[in-house]
Amino acid sequence: MTRTTTAHLFYSLNGVSEAPDQWQFDAFGQEEGERMGASISTVSDVVIGRKLWSEWRDYWTSAAADDPFGDFINPIPKHVVSSTLTGDLDWNSTLVDGDAIDYVNRLKDGDGGDIAVVGGVETVRSLFLGGAIDLLTLTMHPAITGTGRRLFDESTPLTRLDLVDSGASSRGNIFLTYRLKADA
Repeated sequence: MTRTTTAHLFYSLNGVSEAPDQWQFDAFGQEEGERMGASISTVSDVVIGRKLWSEWRDYWTSAAADDPFGDFINPIPKHVVSSTLTGDLDWNSTLVDGDAIDYVNRLKDGDGGDIAVVGGVETVRSLFLGGAIDLLTLTMHPAITGTGRRLFDESTPLTRLDLVDSGASSRGNIFLTYRLKADA
């Protein structure tokens, strides 16, 4: 049985997904937390880019012991996409060997629960467009950020998507879940 690979990113109205901690502040509430909790409840492996892995490792290994996301991210096996890291990694992490799309597809064929690709922007973009991510959820926040990296920019080719699920929160966030259109 093939495992499902998901990615869930926060997104501004102008398409920025970089550094959501700088602009989502007052738009993240209980409903958003419940959705995040549900989305990670079936996950047994995480795929993460090198930069975000380094930032999160530094933060989450010293975070409060009772933080729900820390309880999730610290023990879970992490697969790090990097062209600069070498050797053995700490924080229950393994360096992705070879092509990231092939690696994730091999991981999907293995045993375990779902796989979450948690970032960064380039990692999610390349894995989604390469077909290694089955479902991409964007939580669109009611914010315009001005600048920042976008998940899909002018270099992204025309790509057709199917909307799988949608919803809204009382704080004004829109939840959109997509998959690549099968017949495109």
